[in-house]
Amino acid sequence: MKKKINLKENERLDDLGIKELKIIQNKSGFCFGIDSVLLANFAKDLKRGSKVLDLGTGTGIIPTLLCGKTELKDVVGIEIQPEVCEMANRSIKYNKLDDKFSIICDSILNLKKYFLKQSFDVVVSNPPYKKINTGIVNQNDAKMLSRHEITADLEDFVKAGAEMLKDKGEFYMVHHPERLVDIFYYMRKYKVEPKFVRFVVSKVGDMPKLVLIKAVKNAKPFLKVEKDLYIYKENQVYSEEIIEMYKGE
Repeated sequence: MKKKINLKENERLDDLGIKELKIIQNKSGFCFGIDSVLLANFAKDLKRGSKVLDLGTGTGIIPTLLCGKTELKDVVGIEIQPEVCEMANRSIKYNKLDDKFSIICDSILNLKKYFLKQSFDVVVSNPPYKKINTGIVNQNDAKMLSRHEITADLEDFVKAGAEMLKDKGEFYMVHHPERLVDIFYYMRKYKVEPKFVRFVVSKVGDMPKLVLIKAVKNAKPFLKVEKDLYIYKENQVYSEEIIEMYKGE
C-alpha cells in the first residue's frame, strides 16, 4: 500500500533505492549530490548500535541512507535552516524513522546546549566547501548557505565534531581536495587523527574532485591513502563501484 504525502510547491519525492526509503527535496533549493551518497557509503561499516551525529544535515540525506545501510542505534542531524529542517522532518515521518532519526534546528555552534561533550560514537559531515567571499555566490539563500562558510567555517565543523565524539570515536567527512591541508590541520588541532583518505575522480586521467576522510578521536598518527574511487568508466558510464552504491539492497 502506497504511503501518502503532501508535497509543497517545487518539492519532489526522490527514491533512494534502498529499503523503500525516499526523501523530499525542493527543486529550487539545494538538492543532494553524489558527495552525500559517497560519504554515507564510506561510513556504512560503523559499529552496530552506534550513536551518530550529522553536522549540517540539510534534507537529512546522509542519516536516511545510513538508516538504510547500517544498524545504528540513533542519529541526530543538526541544520540551521528552518524550512529545510521542516522538510527533513516530513521525510523522517514518511520513512517511519522517528524512533531513530531526529533533527535539531540550530547552528552547530550551539550543540553544547543539547548534548554533553563526548556524547556520540560517530560524526559525519558534508560541510559547505567554499570559504566566504570565494567562488560563485548563488543568490538563493538555501544554496548559498549549503555551499559557503557563512554561518560556520571548516574549523567550526571540525571542532564541534571533535567535542561531541567519544574517545576513539570516528569522524567521517567529504570535502574538496583543495581544502585538505586545512582539514588535516584542524583535525590535528582538535585531536581527531586522519586515518583513511580516498580521492574521488570523475574518470581516469582527471584530477580528484572530492576527498573522503575518516579520522579517529585521540588515535595515534598513521594515514592510509586508499585507491581512487572512479565515478565513470568510458562514455560517461558509471563505474561498477558507483552502480553498487546506488543499487541499494
